[in-house]
Amino acid sequence: MNGEAYSPIAIGVFLFFFIIVTVLGFVASRWRRGDLNQIDEWGLGGRRFGSFVTWFLLGGDLYTAYTLIAVPALVYAVGAFGFFAMPYVILVYPFVFLTMPRLWNVCRRHGWVTNADFVEGRYASRTLALAVAVTGVLATMPYIALQLVGLEYIFKGMGLDTIGLGTETPLWIAFIVLAIYTYSSGLRAPALIAFLKDGMLYVAIIAAAVYIPLHIGGFGEVFHRAHDLFTAKGHGGILLEPEQYWAFSTVALGSAAALFLYPHSATATLSASGPNVIRNNAIWLPFYTLILALISILGYVALADGIHVTDNNMAVPALINASFSPWFVGFCFAAIALGALVPAAIMSIGAANLCTRNIWRPYINNNLTPKAEARIAKNLSLLIKFGALLAVLYLPTKYAIDLQLLGTIWILQIFPAVICGLFTRWFRGGALLAGWAAGMAVGSVLALTKGGVTPLHDIAFAGEHFNLYIGILALAVNFAVSLAANIALKAIKREEPADQTAAGDYADEVVEG
Repeated sequence: MNGEAYSPIAIGVFLFFFIIVTVLGFVASRWRRGDLNQIDEWGLGGRRFGSFVTWFLLGGDLYTAYTLIAVPALVYAVGAFGFFAMPYVILVYPFVFLTMPRLWNVCRRHGWVTNADFVEGRYASRTLALAVAVTGVLATMPYIALQLVGLEYIFKGMGLDTIGLGTETPLWIAFIVLAIYTYSSGLRAPALIAFLKDGMLYVAIIAAAVYIPLHIGGFGEVFHRAHDLFTAKGHGGILLEPEQYWAFSTVALGSAAALFLYPHSATATLSASGPNVIRNNAIWLPFYTLILALISILGYVALADGIHVTDNNMAVPALINASFSPWFVGFCFAAIALGALVPAAIMSIGAANLCTRNIWRPYINNNLTPKAEARIAKNLSLLIKFGALLAVLYLPTKYAIDLQLLGTIWILQIFPAVICGLFTRWFRGGALLAGWAAGMAVGSVLALTKGGVTPLHDIAFAGEHFNLYIGILALAVNFAVSLAANIALKAIKREEPADQTAAGDYADEVVEG
């Protein structure tokens, strides 16, 4: 089974929900009205989203179409290692609880919109802020492209390429609609659509993860069949092998540390109405972990149900086609497609905010009016989405995936500048810039040494071999260089630039609402 099953009914249901989403995208400009000619309103929703809206926005932001396709595909291909996403999301929410309210407070007090704004104000270093901004944009571009790749697999699952339509035309249509309503409504559009997206995903995933295993004979039978199939293949398994322990744990740890450094995660967080909204969401967002567990198990379910595909990423679309009636297939595919459109919109807004505030304003035109700043951000969001679309259409998918792997390694290198700056004044901007450069260089070299991009590197120590996530290795180098450079700068008593923040800026003193 190749996963492609053309059905006019499925396509009709899919189009019905796509039209609803399009209408919601344009209606969103009138929701919680604000002056969309201000970047704070267009790019952060006026920082007025409460706990309920932020919960759906962050869920729509973090659980993407490629997650819904790629995580079960990895489980389908290699087994237990694909479940690294489970401890990763468990680790990330305590991290959010401790760090993001402090970031929200200081950014709200100074009118900052991006991580790079904070870095520039905190260390008085335009160069370090530029490094953070460029890293964020480079890491986000392939991430947006992967959302469009996820859409491609959905279009293939509906069999559009078997009737001569291909996937390019639907991608262009989806791109144009996404681009127009994001330009018009800003962050309000994905925030409003996230309600529909998440509701549909809950129905689709719970139905697939409960109905299909019961049809097979229960979860026990699913795991039994998956174990037998991995044994027959001679690789993979439903339990981790001892040599996978270090790789599994460091990938989970690195992914957790990196997630909220991405521009789209920061954008969704800073749009909250106050720090307690962020804390409440850190408490309740683990509910999504249950959904992620069900998504991951679909990889085993596809194996147990006899799904055979030449591309592992088609495992879930093929499973859905094989298990449900056409109308529910269309519903499920529409839910996954929304899982691409919502995060793609937020990602393009986050990257556009970075480009406008931290590249365009300081290096091209430092005299922008608020209206001009918002207009440039809107235009840049279009350009960023267009670049991602071209990457999907004219580069092999493998390159987009490789770039995203590299992007996660890169985004982790801004951790010292952003996160450490929230808790200590010991580091200086020049030292952190040196550490960032070292981490970027080491991470890029290690990731590219095997002909493609690989996220893992083998280290021999005391007669043992440890397979570790390259992002963590590069971050260790980053910290080592930053520490050494900082000690050297303090030793020569080089004057420290002025810090624009004060201790009270990080406290919950801003009135919420």
